[in-house]
Amino acid sequence: MSEGEGETAGGEGQRLTELAKRRGFFFQSSAAYGGVAGFYTYGPQGATLKTNLEEAWRDRFVTREGHMEVDAPDVMPEAVFEASGHLDTFDDMIVECPACGATHRADHLIEDATDIEEAESMANAEAMEVIADNDIGCPSCGESLADEPVDNFNLMFGTNIGPGDSAPGYLRPETAQGIFVEFPQLAEYARNQLPFGVAQVGKAYRNEISPRKSLVRVREFTQAELEHFVDPETDEPPLERVADVELPLYSADAQQREGGDGDDTGEPVEMTVREAVDEGVVESEWVAFYLGLAKGWYERVGVDMDRFRYRQHLPGELSHYASDTWDAETEIDGDWVEVTGFAYRGDYDLTNHAAHSGEDYDVFKQYDEPVTVERPTVDPDMSELGPEFGGEAEAVAAALEELAERDPDAFRTEDGTVTVEVDGEAYAVPVEQTGFAVEEVTEAGERVTPHVVEPSFGVGRLVYTVLAHAYETDEVDGQQRTYLSLPPALAPTTVGVFPLMDRDGLGERAREVAADLREAGLSVTYDDSGAIGRRYRRQDEVGTPFCVTVDYDTLGEGDSPELEGTVTVRERDTTAQHRVAVEELSGTLRALRDGSLEFGEIG
Repeated sequence: MSEGEGETAGGEGQRLTELAKRRGFFFQSSAAYGGVAGFYTYGPQGATLKTNLEEAWRDRFVTREGHMEVDAPDVMPEAVFEASGHLDTFDDMIVECPACGATHRADHLIEDATDIEEAESMANAEAMEVIADNDIGCPSCGESLADEPVDNFNLMFGTNIGPGDSAPGYLRPETAQGIFVEFPQLAEYARNQLPFGVAQVGKAYRNEISPRKSLVRVREFTQAELEHFVDPETDEPPLERVADVELPLYSADAQQREGGDGDDTGEPVEMTVREAVDEGVVESEWVAFYLGLAKGWYERVGVDMDRFRYRQHLPGELSHYASDTWDAETEIDGDWVEVTGFAYRGDYDLTNHAAHSGEDYDVFKQYDEPVTVERPTVDPDMSELGPEFGGEAEAVAAALEELAERDPDAFRTEDGTVTVEVDGEAYAVPVEQTGFAVEEVTEAGERVTPHVVEPSFGVGRLVYTVLAHAYETDEVDGQQRTYLSLPPALAPTTVGVFPLMDRDGLGERAREVAADLREAGLSVTYDDSGAIGRRYRRQDEVGTPFCVTVDYDTLGEGDSPELEGTVTVRERDTTAQHRVAVEELSGTLRALRDGSLEFGEIG
């Protein structure tokens, strides 16, 4: 297998990849130079489908929820990723073939060769044992990989910012950090009022060890991410909006269960959002809210709900920033593919950026009325602490301040001393030298570090899913037909316009109709090449939901004078047809596209 080819799925995946290349949905980039695995170009059909999917996401998760959107740079300085933890923890497990030198992602080898579904959660030593026990060989040359070390490989793409002694930077591995690092400014735009959400749709980059399965695992991809900032003490989601939504949940407990009632086979358990929260299956109400909100959106964009589940991350899978994560997964070719991660990130990101940058990454929450509180304070006598503790005196004073805030009762001891720890060594300090006191202060509010709830959607994987789930075959007029049953609002082209034949003025009138429909804001393709049946098939295969045919009746020159000024509108999935007046055509097609009119309701 060459570097340019990568892996493709069999069966369904092969059919889809062939169709995608032939009809301009997506294809491997730079094929003229041999191609590079993990990079794809979206063709004319695919680019429009991807754009429509992104707009559908914005409509649901940004516009309708009242959130903001930003567009941050793809390249960010090294300090951002030191703070975020990506430089230290953003790794996959890699194993190198001793014979041919090919490198492979160890967890993928294990999943392909065994019944283990989530090898990503394994420790490297455990993965090495499984490879040896199953005598897993190199996919490139067949050499045994038993006893070969399994190491960590950081997925970040590094670069330099500027010439000469340039500053190190990285292509972002997620769009989220472009939001987190700008939180102080974004909080001002939100008037420091929690909760608020910030969204971003953009490219992310991961230097994958073994890109495979077409758009499923690539090195450059588009994310649609929402970072919802909430006060963990007071902000609650509008759970009543989605309380009755049925969720197919495959919990961590079910995945780890051996035998029993069969949940360990991968079958999700159906329960409502309210039941999932009340029974503790989904720990965070905010995550549960977004699981419910997203399910309806997946249905609208064409995900087959019989091939869909929410799977909870196992403890070993959790990202360094997450306390709980659920993935939306879709089934393609017998494999479950993650398309979205719903994570509760807590205050990890904002706290780390505050610590590394020295800036404030919190908001001031004003009380309805000022309150008087007792505030413990210390004012250490450095003339006593200095001679007693020498170079550690400042650190001891700082430890006393931290202890007073955390546990003021520690200063109320029988022997009159308080003990603090600095670098693992205990220091006993007379309380009278600490200046400990409890003062009454009036406060107008408090500073709150928000927690973050993150739904993160993989746009390319959703494009792949929608195409795979829309792929249909049937028989029309004795011939096999392939078509994409895409939702009309998502389809790259809304309507194909044809003259019955390009003569006797039919072509001119059909081109006029096409121009009018484009002017009305519809996506239109015009085709006068070949038999009308073949033109229908071409549009069916790229998912165009409606076709309009201009015929002799349209011109008033057919056998039915009463049909003058009308055209035939054909629906893709059923191939049913209705006559529609030209002056009503654009409004009818817009209503069909937007879902406010069913095809059977025409006429």
